[in-house]
Amino acid sequence: MSDFDAPAAREAQGGVAAGRVDWTRIGADLDAYGCAVVRAALAPAQCAALAAGYADAAQFRSRVLMERHGFGKGEYQYYAYPLPPLVAQLRERMYGPLAAIANRWQAALGIDTRFPERHADYLARCHAAGQLRPTPLLLQYGAGDYNCLHQDLYGEHVFPLQAAFLLSRPGQDFEGGEFVLTEQRPRMQSRVEVVALGQGDAVIFPVAQRPVNGTRGVYRVNMRHGVSRLRSGTRHTLGIIFHDAQ
Repeated sequence: MSDFDAPAAREAQGGVAAGRVDWTRIGADLDAYGCAVVRAALAPAQCAALAAGYADAAQFRSRVLMERHGFGKGEYQYYAYPLPPLVAQLRERMYGPLAAIANRWQAALGIDTRFPERHADYLARCHAAGQLRPTPLLLQYGAGDYNCLHQDLYGEHVFPLQAAFLLSRPGQDFEGGEFVLTEQRPRMQSRVEVVALGQGDAVIFPVAQRPVNGTRGVYRVNMRHGVSRLRSGTRHTLGIIFHDAQ
């Protein structure tokens, strides 16, 4: 299902930048499944430009080799401020609708913290607490690489939702490398969700936890995400995290 009004707009800009995302459907899918997919969130040219930027060290503040830290195999780089214009635009435009969902989740879980409507105001809260380093990142996987299940927690202030944009073409640029979510339910076995993405698609998912309606009311489940083993080729992914890091 596409989140755009016209193929021309989809080709030129992609859905998030063009402001044509069905956020009502996104919220419903997050409630029901713990994740939501935005089809054609980025146009192919945008994907190619972002992926090509991996080689430009000036855009980034740090590079992480996953195997060195026990995170898996592959590597990623955190962008530096100022963020590239498209990355900054995605972060800003997605935040407001997701903040409304996040505030609804906070209320359901009995958590008092609420998130402001503007991302700049939320970043001011992070920065006042010493979380000053930008967290959007670009990931690169080669054959045999994978990302262990994890949560992206970088300090006291954590925005509950984040997004990953697949920049490469499944079946052409790479094989394997599926996005995976696990949900640990109280006193139950874990549930697994494998999310099929095409080039330019985005998956929105919880950073660490979400509310679920049960027979005795709302309960909290813990979430982790990762990427399965890449069988061949090269895979690039853009990660958009809304809180900054210490």
